[in-house]
Amino acid sequence: MKGEKDILLAKIRDGGVLTGIQQVKLALFLSYPAILAQLSSVLMQYIDSAMVGHLGAAAGASIGLVSTCLWMFGGFSMAVTSGFSVQVAHRIGANDFKGAKDVLRQGLAFAMLFSVCMAVLGMSISGALPHWLGGGEDIVSDSGRYFFIMSAFMPAMQLDWMCAYFLQASGNMKVPSLLAIGMCVLDVVFNYVFIYGLDMGVTGAAIGSGLAELITGLAMFSFLAFGSKELRFIKEKGSYKPTREVMSRAWGISGPMAFQNILMRGGYIAATVIVAPLGTVAIAANSFSITAESLCYMPGYGIADASTTLVGQSLGARRKPLAKRFAWITTFLGMGVMGLLAILMYIFAPQMIGLMSPDADVIALGGRVLRIEAFAEIGYAASIVAYGACVGAGDTKWPSWMNLGSMWIVRIIPAIFMTRRFGLVGFWICMAIELTFRGIIFIVHLARGKWINKTL
Repeated sequence: MKGEKDILLAKIRDGGVLTGIQQVKLALFLSYPAILAQLSSVLMQYIDSAMVGHLGAAAGASIGLVSTCLWMFGGFSMAVTSGFSVQVAHRIGANDFKGAKDVLRQGLAFAMLFSVCMAVLGMSISGALPHWLGGGEDIVSDSGRYFFIMSAFMPAMQLDWMCAYFLQASGNMKVPSLLAIGMCVLDVVFNYVFIYGLDMGVTGAAIGSGLAELITGLAMFSFLAFGSKELRFIKEKGSYKPTREVMSRAWGISGPMAFQNILMRGGYIAATVIVAPLGTVAIAANSFSITAESLCYMPGYGIADASTTLVGQSLGARRKPLAKRFAWITTFLGMGVMGLLAILMYIFAPQMIGLMSPDADVIALGGRVLRIEAFAEIGYAASIVAYGACVGAGDTKWPSWMNLGSMWIVRIIPAIFMTRRFGLVGFWICMAIELTFRGIIFIVHLARGKWINKTL
């Protein structure tokens, strides 16, 4: 028997009427499991940071030093994933389930080959990378090993994300969310065993996280292949050979996102280089503060996932007005959720840092910059969710330029001078101003409405 969510999704595909209340309910139905999945990801970061942070500031800094580069690698994986998952959402919206499975097969084959190449690249540069980023001699050894192991698990991460996004494109948010929560449980167990039980420290954190990701990715693939009523494909005939049409459309979506990733993550790497000379305490405080802030902004990414699905399926069904309404509903939902979480982050900032580090200097500095960032979360929410809506429409080129211009012109360049004068606080002031500015320009972009015409 179909649940209410499935009935409402079917109305999108079949041209049925959705009242305003039903649109909001459907946005909530798809958002809350995705929010839980993103929160589980935050908890996983907290677990790693807390377990490693209690080994000392240097251990925490060794992970923080290379985390931005891991984000860059993850960004490429996400770009590849979106290039195919958006096409799947469009085909499901058009009731073309066979076409959706054809895209799925090609996407899996291409993405796994791509992830192996990224893993080899990451492992090959792991030894030199901490030195390139300006890390001190007390952290470069652990930092390099951590990056090597996490790079080796890149195919597992790609499999996990690819299968999760395909399921979300079909409207199934529940299974990816439950498996993501399960991954957190596995991460706790594995980290305890490897960090403390086997006394492997930072190296153990990488192994524990990687194994949790691998098991979750295999479970996600198993459900997609055999359990998804919309996308199960193993028992059906189909080709994994790339076709010009699918790959061309994937490149049209993924290409701008990949280019954005290079320069956006490059901005984060530049931020690491800016912060690194401030010393181990600043690096650790910066890393832990980013992890703590993610408790506030990761739910926004969950709502953005729902926005991508709803906009993608609506446009696949040739229902542009409905797609616009879903874009605004999810954007305001994201702003509301992140605004409430920002209040809590401001109040409990020192305690949030204290969960990850016992160092008084790290707690004081981390709590201070978190409270600065709390004022930017509503703008950040607007940019996150509006970008998700644009991705669902296949509009990635102009939003990518918006993200890049905001990051480099409004954040990085001023931060070079502000950090020299005000230290880590100066850097986070620049970040807060930039995220607010970015939210404003994305709201303007949504209001102009040109993004809706970019669908493939």
